[in-house]
Amino acid sequence: MTESRVSSTQGTVMPDRMAPDSESMTRAPISAPTMADPAPLGLAAFGMTTFMLSVFNTGLLSPTLAGSVLALALFYGGGAQVLAGMWEFHNGNTFGAVAFTSFGAFWLAYWYYVDHIVGSLPLVEVHKTTGVFLLGWAIFTAYMTIASLRTNAAVVGVLLALTVTFVLLTIGAFSETENVTKAGGYAGFVTAFLAGYASFAGVMNSTFKRTIIPTFPLSL
Repeated sequence: MTESRVSSTQGTVMPDRMAPDSESMTRAPISAPTMADPAPLGLAAFGMTTFMLSVFNTGLLSPTLAGSVLALALFYGGGAQVLAGMWEFHNGNTFGAVAFTSFGAFWLAYWYYVDHIVGSLPLVEVHKTTGVFLLGWAIFTAYMTIASLRTNAAVVGVLLALTVTFVLLTIGAFSETENVTKAGGYAGFVTAFLAGYASFAGVMNSTFKRTIIPTFPLSL
């Protein structure tokens, strides 16, 4: 039979098998693994792909080589950012999830548009469809910039510069003005630099477990 003991507080008999196991009392609780911050990945993917495209928008390299952007747009700017967005959904970060998933989808759409659509369009109409394509993203980026005012100055800077980039590229496409497109390319360089800065800050601060590179949090 199972031995019993008397509880001094309840005056009742409790089987010994119900007593707390001494090993379980001293064993450290197992905590669920935490997910790493996906934002530095998403920012790095966006920054690098934006930098490469801007090289061609500014005319620093021949347009005949511009197809080289597509591989980066498909796998890093597109694929990696969409993954970062999905992980932000898991983390409960609505802003990061919408931003990374959407801009990842932008690069995927850009790859498909250039590789599969442009060649089938009338040459004299391509600038119009490109302009509309860019206009939609300019509007999206503008309202995401407003939402970013609750994040930090580094992210605000990225989205503000990106809004300017999209606006200039949109105007350049609609008007077929090379100099405006080049200006958009230079704005893209600024965007890429700021995205790289924010990504670097995220990696450094997470790795060193303290603020090494400031991002200047906002609290509006």
